[in-house]
Amino acid sequence: MMLVFDHVSKRYPNGYDALSDVSLSVDAGEFVFLTGPSGAGKSTLLKLINGVDRSSRGQVHIAGQNITRLPARKIPTLRQSIGVVFQNHQLLFDRRVYDNVALPLLIAGMKPTDIGRRVRAALSKVGLTGREDDWPETLSGGEQQRVGIARAVVHRPPILLADEPTGNLDPDLSREIMSLFLQFSQLGVTVLIATHDLELVESMPARRLQLQDGRIRAE
Repeated sequence: MMLVFDHVSKRYPNGYDALSDVSLSVDAGEFVFLTGPSGAGKSTLLKLINGVDRSSRGQVHIAGQNITRLPARKIPTLRQSIGVVFQNHQLLFDRRVYDNVALPLLIAGMKPTDIGRRVRAALSKVGLTGREDDWPETLSGGEQQRVGIARAVVHRPPILLADEPTGNLDPDLSREIMSLFLQFSQLGVTVLIATHDLELVESMPARRLQLQDGRIRAE
């Protein structure tokens, strides 16, 4: 199993229970949608995987490692195995496309020659070959999201998380972005996507976990 939640709960300091007794398992290379209304716990579940938050009860395992009580100094290493895509893509508009995509590799201390090769390969995978020198503001919304995806996969993580990645896109662009995620899954990447877009979910050949009030209500 790539990912296991074992009776996981998350209570925030204000007493809000974001997740309650969630158990699930996800295989390597599996494509999973997390659905449910706002406040259902989708984003919190993703944050527990990425080490942004810690569970209050229960255990989270990634590739056999219990990350629940992982020391803070080891969280950066954990995150090197996880790519994250955001709704607003969070690009740096004062840097060109190349520098945005290269950022995770620079942080990891990779050699410049290796960085160039990885960046070009990632941009090729998302259909942006030759756009390294473009400024983000010159790209369409769909292209900006593709740059965000390239940045998330440039270090070849085994897990890819996406929180409402098509929230700002029209239906045609949304389908294109989701097809990219499906392609990464077919290459062996474990993909979890939180989304409100039920019409899009139902059109995709993927497993679906429905959250409501911090619990898994249906699968």
